[in-house]
Amino acid sequence: MGFGSALPGTGPPLGRCRRVRNDITHDPGEGLSPTLERNIQALVARRRGEQRAATNQEKLADAITAFTGSMPFVYLHLAIFGFWIIANLNWLPGIPVWDESFVVLAMIASVEAIFLSTFVLISQNRMTAAADKRADLDLQISLLAEHELTKVARLLTQVAERLDVKPDSKRDLEEAARDIAPERVLDKIEETRRS
Repeated sequence: MGFGSALPGTGPPLGRCRRVRNDITHDPGEGLSPTLERNIQALVARRRGEQRAATNQEKLADAITAFTGSMPFVYLHLAIFGFWIIANLNWLPGIPVWDESFVVLAMIASVEAIFLSTFVLISQNRMTAAADKRADLDLQISLLAEHELTKVARLLTQVAERLDVKPDSKRDLEEAARDIAPERVLDKIEETRRS
C-alpha cells in the first residue's frame, strides 16, 4: 500500500516507517538520533538564553512588534479609525463632530507609523544580529567539514595508491584532496560581482 493508500486505515498509518515494496515511509514512534536530539535541545536552550539576555527595551520593542503584526491590531484599528471616520462624517446622531477635515486622525496615524516603524527596525536589527551569528556558525561548520573532507580525500588517495586502485578520474580526486582557502573564494566572489 505505502504512499498510495487513498482511504484512512487501508495502508500503514501515516508516518510509520517500514519498507513496502520500494516505498519508505516515516515512523513517528522511532525517535530522533541522540545527536540530533542533543543539537535541538542546545539550539532551544541557546535561543531561550538570548531571549533572557535581551534588555527590557528590546523585549518591549519585540512585544510591540509582535502585537502590531497581528490580526487583533488590525481589528483594533478598524474599530477606532472606523468609529472616528463615521462619527466625523456626522453619521452618528448625538455625537458631535470633532475632526471634520480628519487632520487630527492623519496626524495620529503619522505619529503612530513613525513609532511602529522604529519598533520594527529595532526588532529587525536584533533578528539580523542573531542571523549573522548563525551565518558565522554555518560558515565555520562548512569550513570545518570541507577541511575534514579534504583530509578524507587525501587518505582515500593514499589507500588507493597502496592498493593499486586506479580512480576513474584522477583529476577529480586530486581536486577533492586540495585545500581551499576561504579568503580566496570570497575574493573571487567579490571580483565576479564587480565584473
